[in-house]
Amino acid sequence: MADGNITKDAMYDAVAPDDFVAMLEIERYNARSSAFDKIISATHDHFWDPLNTAYIDFSEPFDTVNEALMPETMFPALQTDYVKSMLSDPKDRIRFINESTRWSLSSILHGEQGALNLSASLCHVLKDQGAQEYAANQTREEARHVTAFAKYIKARWGTPMACGPVLQNLLVEIIGSPEVYKKIVGMQMLVEGLAMGAFATFFTETNDPLLKKLMQLVMTDEAFHHKFGKIWADRTVPKLAPEEHAIVEDWAAHCFQTLLFNLVAPHQQREMYESFGMDVDKVVEELQLIATDEMRREDMKKATNIFRVLIKTLLNAGIISDRTRAFYGMYVDMDELKAEGETMVGDAIADEGIKYLQAINFKKPSVTTLLAAE
Repeated sequence: MADGNITKDAMYDAVAPDDFVAMLEIERYNARSSAFDKIISATHDHFWDPLNTAYIDFSEPFDTVNEALMPETMFPALQTDYVKSMLSDPKDRIRFINESTRWSLSSILHGEQGALNLSASLCHVLKDQGAQEYAANQTREEARHVTAFAKYIKARWGTPMACGPVLQNLLVEIIGSPEVYKKIVGMQMLVEGLAMGAFATFFTETNDPLLKKLMQLVMTDEAFHHKFGKIWADRTVPKLAPEEHAIVEDWAAHCFQTLLFNLVAPHQQREMYESFGMDVDKVVEELQLIATDEMRREDMKKATNIFRVLIKTLLNAGIISDRTRAFYGMYVDMDELKAEGETMVGDAIADEGIKYLQAINFKKPSVTTLLAAE
């Protein structure tokens, strides 16, 4: 624990970001772990290119003026008397839904940028070649996610919205942390788990076929990113001393609580609410009347609820102990969650997406493809 990394397996050995000399050690080149080989090799199965219309065409139209991208029931603020009074025109309600969706997708875009930077930072510190190659692959995949979400947002609205303060601060904290366990738990498990829940929700609920396709394509990658964190947990958590487990567990609970109470709070979306002439404090005041703990518990019964997915991720990783079980148990039935097993929300969606990609990727390359590759 001298370096704060709480390393329990040699394949997670790390050095300082500026210690490139450590990467040139001769012994290192013959000490490659095979733990990541399967997910590295599977990269070819879920390859896709956001710039190639054979995979996804961002020119597909959608009437954002007259059609809502998501169901109205997905937006609790629309249940408050204050917001209802400010959006008496049905078209204003559609615009509110679509602008709220724009904010959510902008947050996802910023999260993908954070995942890109974090993956790249792991390449600089992980000594094991297998772990380093996996991180390099993920960096490439996160880069295409940034491109894809940026292109979707540009097609529907022109520009993304600014990152909310809480998400921005958490991303900065995770990416800048010198401790590898914080990077893996914070990003590879919590933020990636959050993303899988969000993507599954968008895939299931959206009225836009293009957004549905985008979510499935991204999920084919994210399902593997999630596995990287699970491998870390399987190799690390059972070997932690009680005081080390408490450090990891408290860090996870800190991240979860920060996201639960702040991620989609109106104050994080101030720009969006003010564009409708609304007083954010008034929105918060009325939301507090309906957003009770009981409402949260009921919402977390849904398999795609992002916070339910986060809790299940931590529980399956062995990070939640009796110390924090009651905290998470305020919102979900922990025994029911455990009984669900290892299957994660979005796995089936990702599997179908991989079949779709295999049908494209394993066709004989066209002349256009070959020319593009040159």
